[in-house]
Amino acid sequence: MACYDRRDLGLLLLRLGTGGVLAAHGAQKLLGWFGGGGIEGTGRFMESVGYRPGKASAMAAGLSEAGGGLLLAMGLATPAAGAAAAGAMAGAAAVHAPSGFFARSGGYEYAASLGLASAGLAITGPGRLSVDHALGHTVNRGWMVPAAFATVAAATSVVLGARMRRLRRKKEGEQEALFEE
Repeated sequence: MACYDRRDLGLLLLRLGTGGVLAAHGAQKLLGWFGGGGIEGTGRFMESVGYRPGKASAMAAGLSEAGGGLLLAMGLATPAAGAAAAGAMAGAAAVHAPSGFFARSGGYEYAASLGLASAGLAITGPGRLSVDHALGHTVNRGWMVPAAFATVAAATSVVLGARMRRLRRKKEGEQEALFEE
């Protein structure tokens, strides 16, 4: 009989909680569940905050959140799952950053918390109460952690950089329009 310790139980709770919230959040984007906008509504929102094309951005965010969340909850492919979810939350935090830190004022507190928990799980690993452990950690190797974070960081940098350029051009265009009046 396997013996599990407090660390394993703690990681299980953290994985289930963080993964469950992320999966539900992603299901709002992908399927319109839990009051979400689905791909259409989320796509329109994504366009409005500078992520283009909107539908593709909604799909990428929804898959990263729902897929990453489900994998984290199961403790499967933990480095990739945690990195993907953290990348999606970095994108969400960028949208909320102008409103400050606290969620009450529309800030990035919630996205940062989910992103940091996801990143922490990716780095720490899922514990023994996980599918990764049951599979002998075939998709949870040490080298996979930096590889997953490097890949996600590169993709996130490209996406956030493109968004920032769009927002800057839009602001400059609005300022030019004011001067022309």
